[in-house]
Amino acid sequence: MTTEAETKDRLFAELKQELQAKGFNIDKQDRTRPWGGFFVIDESQAQRFADTYFNGISVDDLKISGKLSPKILVVAPEKRLSWQYHHRRAEIWRVVKGTVGVVTSDTDEEGAQKVLNPGDQIKLQQGERHRLVGLQDWGVLAEIWQHTDAAQPSDEEDIVRVQDDFGR
Repeated sequence: MTTEAETKDRLFAELKQELQAKGFNIDKQDRTRPWGGFFVIDESQAQRFADTYFNGISVDDLKISGKLSPKILVVAPEKRLSWQYHHRRAEIWRVVKGTVGVVTSDTDEEGAQKVLNPGDQIKLQQGERHRLVGLQDWGVLAEIWQHTDAAQPSDEEDIVRVQDDFGR
């Protein structure tokens, strides 16, 4: 029987190979998150990333402050990212593989969970509360950070956690 760790390792290896085969340069990968992990793609490839995962939407249409950061998110079955928001970014997500849950709200109270399937897309505004939820299988999403402050681009520290299953 395959363990969850072995499944995660295999999935990350497959995704890395798939991204490299599509010509993407992976700046960073993090598979240590308790909910799954992510790949950070070279920012100079934002248009190629948008062409591949967001039906060719123009990066000029995505830009708020001039900088975009493409990522691939991987969420494990039955795991939830923190209930969070950001001061210096908006985000756009598109489901690549699997089915995931997304919860959003303009307040600290969680709204109803929506189910997103491969091809579904959602835009999250700066300050909008949100949570990504793994359902029965692994979920893979393409994500673009839309930085809202050119002088101070968003980073992993720009997360305000309202609630977190992992005590972070």
